[in-house]
Amino acid sequence: MGRSYRAIQIIAAGILLSLCTLNVYGQSITWVVDPHGKLKSIQSAVRLAKTGDTIRVIHSTYKEGNIIIDKSITLVGIGLPTLDGENKFEILTIVADDVSIIGFRMINTGAGSINDISAVNAIEADRLHILNNEFENTFFGIHLANLSGSVIEGNMLHSNAVAEHEIGNGIHAWKCDSLVIRNNEVGGHRDGIYFEFVTHSKVESNYSHHNMRYGLHFMFSHHDHYHNNTFHNNGSGVAVMYTQDVTMTGNRFEDNWGASSYGLLLKDIRDSFIERNHFSRNTVGIYMEGSSRCRFKENVFNKNGWAVKIQANCDENVFSKNSFLSNTFDLATNGSLVLNTVDHNYWDNYQGYDLNRDGVGDVPYHPVSLYSMVVEKMPSSVMLWRSFLVYLLDRTEKVVPSITPENLKDLHPVMKNYDYRF
Repeated sequence: MGRSYRAIQIIAAGILLSLCTLNVYGQSITWVVDPHGKLKSIQSAVRLAKTGDTIRVIHSTYKEGNIIIDKSITLVGIGLPTLDGENKFEILTIVADDVSIIGFRMINTGAGSINDISAVNAIEADRLHILNNEFENTFFGIHLANLSGSVIEGNMLHSNAVAEHEIGNGIHAWKCDSLVIRNNEVGGHRDGIYFEFVTHSKVESNYSHHNMRYGLHFMFSHHDHYHNNTFHNNGSGVAVMYTQDVTMTGNRFEDNWGASSYGLLLKDIRDSFIERNHFSRNTVGIYMEGSSRCRFKENVFNKNGWAVKIQANCDENVFSKNSFLSNTFDLATNGSLVLNTVDHNYWDNYQGYDLNRDGVGDVPYHPVSLYSMVVEKMPSSVMLWRSFLVYLLDRTEKVVPSITPENLKDLHPVMKNYDYRF
């Protein structure tokens, strides 16, 4: 994103929000903070401003400690001014509704093991807008607590910490409702985006990469929609826990490698939809535990170690019209009990035939191999992959099935790749 284009975005957003506040609050005043002008301090301008006013901050570096915003105002940076926490302070603390923060560079917050020190910390501040800002070397980037109707859009959040205990989350939301998290880039944090008790919210078109733990992590966060995001090369991809009614569509889960890494972890979730996503080059594409009544449709699993690992305590989940391409293992489980449905998927390892040429294989496909069951019980046996012994194991299992779950099969495997384009 070029600086000139970003400047146009910031100016346009500021004008639009200023017009909105003018309509709501009536006549408003614009204050100008300039190191070479009469008003040199942002905190002084906040004290002078009234509800509905706009504060324009001219490009410079401002070291004012923790700035408290306790009234409904719009704060607009001109030329991307820098707010420096000097590695000691929280930068902006927002405790009022209808606040907008647009076009700032925020750097060098303090850090703490007890307090969630942040570049922007919003507490019970509804309808907050944080737009087109840059965050560098912050403990928490944006921390939201107990608010609703807010928009976090077009921000860049980067950190260079080397250990999880040295850094917080990029965008952290707790006990919030009706958030929109859109078009942000987050990298180098503990979790890129973190939700806990967040409902009826949207996470759209974000790029979350190289975070130490998860690209996206959410717990107890119901009725949310995650669309068109990319989660690339994070410690463990995305984790969804203790949640219901989640819709995840059009996302990309890429290059999440490691001994216990996965593209998407689903633990104790139910009644959710995972559709039209792309899982590529992950140790495990999807790992499921204790999850029920979820639908997996029109996803692509490409070049993963395991495309899907589904534990025996999962039930009433449906996998249909997915494409499985060049995975080491397409499907693995840890038991013989089968309470899930697998139907009308494309498997590149399927060796059946289609005599009536209806596009559907005439014999079912068993995606769980004997070798995958052995690896599940003895992980060190993965060293035998591609050996002649493994070839014999799988051929033997096809002739005399005994260990792999008989009922975990695709009764209608399709003959041609769906070739989804996302």
